[in-house]
Amino acid sequence: MSSKQILLRFESKNGQFRLTVNPADQFPSLLSKILDCLPKDVDSRTLTLSNKPHGGEDRLLTSLGGVAIERVGLKHGDKLYIKYKEQPHINGSSVAPTATPSQPYDSSNRLNGLPILPTEDVPVAPLSQTSPLSKIKNPWEIVQQSPLDNRLDKKDGKIPRSLDQKMCRHGPKGMCDYCMPLEPYSPKYLEEKKIKHLSFHSYLRKINSATNKPELKSSYMPPLTEPYYRVKPDCPSGHPRWPDGICTKCQPSAITLQPQLFRMVDHVEFASPSLVDSFLNFWRIGGAQRIGFLYGHYKEYTEVPLGIKAVVEAIYEPPQIDEIDGCTLNEWENQQDVDEVARLCGLQKIGVIFTDLIDAGAGDGSVVCKRHIDSYYLSSLEVAFSARLQAQNPKATKWSDTGRFGSDFVTCVVSGDENGGISVSSFQVSNSAVEMVRADIIEPSADPTVMLVQGSEEEDGSESRTRYIPEVFYRRINEYGASVQENAKPSFPVEYLYVTLTHGFPKESANIFNASDFPIENREAIGEGQELRNVAKKLGVSGGKIEGEKGVRSVADFHLLCFLHGMGVLSKEEESLLCHVAQNHDLAEGFQLLNTPGWATLLAILQESGERPPKRPSPANFQAARNGYFEDSDQLAKRFKGASLR
Repeated sequence: MSSKQILLRFESKNGQFRLTVNPADQFPSLLSKILDCLPKDVDSRTLTLSNKPHGGEDRLLTSLGGVAIERVGLKHGDKLYIKYKEQPHINGSSVAPTATPSQPYDSSNRLNGLPILPTEDVPVAPLSQTSPLSKIKNPWEIVQQSPLDNRLDKKDGKIPRSLDQKMCRHGPKGMCDYCMPLEPYSPKYLEEKKIKHLSFHSYLRKINSATNKPELKSSYMPPLTEPYYRVKPDCPSGHPRWPDGICTKCQPSAITLQPQLFRMVDHVEFASPSLVDSFLNFWRIGGAQRIGFLYGHYKEYTEVPLGIKAVVEAIYEPPQIDEIDGCTLNEWENQQDVDEVARLCGLQKIGVIFTDLIDAGAGDGSVVCKRHIDSYYLSSLEVAFSARLQAQNPKATKWSDTGRFGSDFVTCVVSGDENGGISVSSFQVSNSAVEMVRADIIEPSADPTVMLVQGSEEEDGSESRTRYIPEVFYRRINEYGASVQENAKPSFPVEYLYVTLTHGFPKESANIFNASDFPIENREAIGEGQELRNVAKKLGVSGGKIEGEKGVRSVADFHLLCFLHGMGVLSKEEESLLCHVAQNHDLAEGFQLLNTPGWATLLAILQESGERPPKRPSPANFQAARNGYFEDSDQLAKRFKGASLR
C-alpha cells in the first residue's frame, strides 16, 4: 500500500475544511479529525459521507469499518460532502447521547489507536464503566430490597440449643456457654450439619459484626463492597484518562483467588418433577441438547440458617439452535413479553438450565457420566456464560455501598451421574468471577477444567487499549500439604470461580401451573408447534361447543399464558385477571373472566379457526380400524398418486 499522504477536502453546512490523510488509513480513523472541525453538538452516530452535495451515494461513517481510503478511489484534492444531525437540546444545553457498551460516543475511546465506532463489538457487554463506583449515600434508606430479604433482616438467626446433660450445671431457666444459642455462621454447627457454604444473610451477620461495633460508637458503614477489577475512571491525580495514563490510585490491585465462603442462594427446588421431565423430552426425542430459563420465586430455606431457596415454577425455552454437543441461543424477541407474563403471575426469572447428556447405548435409558470428581462439574465456558447472566441480574441490597451485591441467579445442569442415571446439579458463579468476566480478564479454554487469563497484548502484538490485566494469583495445597500461592497465568483451575448449591423436589407437588399440557414453545425441530387448534382443545372449544369451566381450570399453564399474550386479544386488565386465575385457581374469578369482552373474542376466534370435529374414517380404512391398525403409508401413496409438483 502507498504511504504517501494526500489532501482531502470536506464540505458541510458549517463550511469547508481540509485534512491530510494516509491513503492506507481506514475511514474510522477520520472520525476524531472530522469531529474536531465540526460543532460540539454533532451526533457522531449520524455522520454521513457523500461524493455529491445532492443526489449522491450517502454512506454512514460507522458502516465503513475496514474500508481503506484508497480502496474507494479517492485521490489527492478530492472533495467529500458531510451530513449530520445535532444532538437534542434541553434548556439551551446539548445532551450527549447515553454511552452504552455497544455504542460508545466519546472519540477518546480507541482500540489500536482507532476510534471505537458505535457498531463495533467491544469486550463483554457489562454494566456501565462507572456504575460500580457510584456509591449511594445512606443506601439503607434508599434501596428497595425484596420482601424476603426484609424478613430475614429482622431475624436474629440464632441457632437454639438444648441443655447439655453433662456440662450444664444450672436450672432450666439458666444459660451457659454449652447451651447458649449459636450464631448463624458458627463453624461448628455448619460442620456438624455438613453445610459447605454460609448463606448470604449469615455471611452478612458475620462481616457486619466485624465492620460495625456499637460499643465503639462510630458511624455506620455498609459492610458489603462489590469487587472491582477495572481501571477507575476520573482519577483524582490529574493524569490523562486510561489508556493514555495510569497511576497506583486508579489501577486495580492484584487479584488473589480463593473459594467463595458464601452463596447467595442455598437451594433450588423444582415445584414438580414434571418440569424437568418435560424439559428432557426434547433430548429424548431429538437427541440434541436443550437450554431453558427458570421462572419462579424465592422463599426462606429453613435447612440452612437464614437460608434462601429458589422455587422453580416454569421453564421457558427460548429460540435456539440445538446440536448434539451444545446449544446456540438465537435472538429472543419476546423476552420482555415473557417476563411480563411471569410478573403478572408473581414470578420472575431466577435461573437457567441446560442439558449435557450422551446416551450410553445400552438400550436401558442410561447415560454417560461426563462430570465427576476426576473431570469437571462446570466447564470454563459455562462459568463465563453464567457470569454474564448473573451480571445482568444483580441483587439489590441496602447493606452494600453501591446498592447491589452479587446475584440470586442460579445455573442448573442436567447430566449423567456415576450410576448412569440423569441428575440435576446446581451452581452459582462467585462475585469475583462475575467481575473478572465483566472486566474481560479471563476467557474460556478448550480444556473445560481450566480458565485462561487474558494477555495484555492484542493479536497484532500491540498493547491492549480496551482492558487492563492485573496480576492474578490463586492459593492451592501442594504435594507437601502446604498452602502456596501460584501465578494464575496462563490458566488456573475453574473450581475457584463457582459454588455448589443443593437441589430437590417437594414431598408433595405444589406447582401453581398444575395443568401444563400445552405444547412447549420453539420445538418445531421435533415436530411440536403451538397453534390455535391446541388452544381450542386446551380451553374446551370443539366445533360449536364451549366448555367454560374446563377452560377456566386449564389456564394454569405458563406456556399457554405466553401464547395468549402473544395473540394480543386480551386487554391488560383481562390479562392480569387471567394470570391471577392461573396463579390462585379461583373459580369465582374464573367465571368473571368468562364474562369479559376479550375472552369472548378469543373464543369466537377459536370457534372459527381452532379445534375442528374429527373426520369420519373412509370405508377403506373402516375394517383396518376395527383390526387395530391403519395402512397409512398405502393411503398416503394413493392420495399423492398422479400429483404434479409443477
